[in-house]
Amino acid sequence: MFRQLSDRVRFIGVDDLECDLFESQYIVPDGISYNSYLVSDDRTAILDTVDARKGEEWLRNLEEALEGRTPDYLVVHHMEPDHSAMIAELLARYSGLKIVASAKAIQMIPQFFDSISLDGRTMAVKEGDVLDLGSHKLEFIAAPMVHWPEVMVSYDAADGTLYSADAFGKFGALEKCGFYGRDDNDWTCEARRYYFNIVGKYGIQVRTLLGKVLRRNVKSIRPLHGPLLEDNIESYISLYDTWSSYMPETEGVFIACASIHGGTMEVARKLEEILQSKGVRTSLSDICRSDIAENVEDAFRYSRMILAASSYDGGLFTPMHGFLHRLQIKGYSNRTVGLVENGSWAPSAGRVMKEMLGSMKNVNVIEPLVTVRSRMKEHDLEAIRTLAENIMAGYR
Repeated sequence: MFRQLSDRVRFIGVDDLECDLFESQYIVPDGISYNSYLVSDDRTAILDTVDARKGEEWLRNLEEALEGRTPDYLVVHHMEPDHSAMIAELLARYSGLKIVASAKAIQMIPQFFDSISLDGRTMAVKEGDVLDLGSHKLEFIAAPMVHWPEVMVSYDAADGTLYSADAFGKFGALEKCGFYGRDDNDWTCEARRYYFNIVGKYGIQVRTLLGKVLRRNVKSIRPLHGPLLEDNIESYISLYDTWSSYMPETEGVFIACASIHGGTMEVARKLEEILQSKGVRTSLSDICRSDIAENVEDAFRYSRMILAASSYDGGLFTPMHGFLHRLQIKGYSNRTVGLVENGSWAPSAGRVMKEMLGSMKNVNVIEPLVTVRSRMKEHDLEAIRTLAENIMAGYR
């Protein structure tokens, strides 16, 4: 069933509550939405399709919203399969339909569909080009690597709408998280987790896009995932400005702990106790058991981080190694980090953590490296307290 957004614009997207792992890696307990739009003006344009798993439902929404009209255009902002899976079906259904997309997106289409013919069926657009639908005119804005190279977003001056592709997206089906976003913690938390795990590596490109967006009178943002944003647009853009700058959003310490038999976790809890007693905001996570995407989110959110990990096979306990690898590929930078290692006979975790952090930009690893042998003892407390004091240096 479609939803009327204005006289000529309809929402035809669908929720997916059966998806357990978005992109086969991100836990989505509230599902995910695949957003799609229909502009019915002098000419009719479909803005993006959906994932194949919800294709039949989406086609019903489309047919209902068309009310007998034949679509002229399919605008493809982004070629990732959760937004483009129905392209071949639409070309087969509507012989006069023309695909409007970046040249790179058009080049990608045959990679996803067997025996598809695009002869005379495409219109390549670049930044500044306009698709004139009548009263609605879509101005295209290049957004390469937000978060694929072919991405375009579009701006409709008729109602001040930015069709933002994956930017400003959020995990969660609309049935669960609401159709319209509100500037509250519910949106921010899952939008933050989405940003740093899906888009976050490409902060420079996001900032370039933000610069272009700020030159336009944006009154609403319609992403391809999550709620439509119509209130407090400045607050959403401000959050993206912070996130894309690789600077912390929250003053405090994220403590990430990978403990095999509980001894390392004792130290992590002691550090949390000391820091909280000094009025420092903390978040402690057992990264062996928690959602790694949330841990990546908190690592970027907080200004400081302490890593506490067991040694393992002459190196680093695998959950911590996996976590640091995620931070490496997502562009973690501009942070202060303290380290705790545990080892019963040959502590090695600290060495590996230092090596992995050393590949990240402007990450300051502070002293001391706290080394615990099996279980925390009274003589370990001095080094633990010193680490807590040093991580707090400059804390506001």
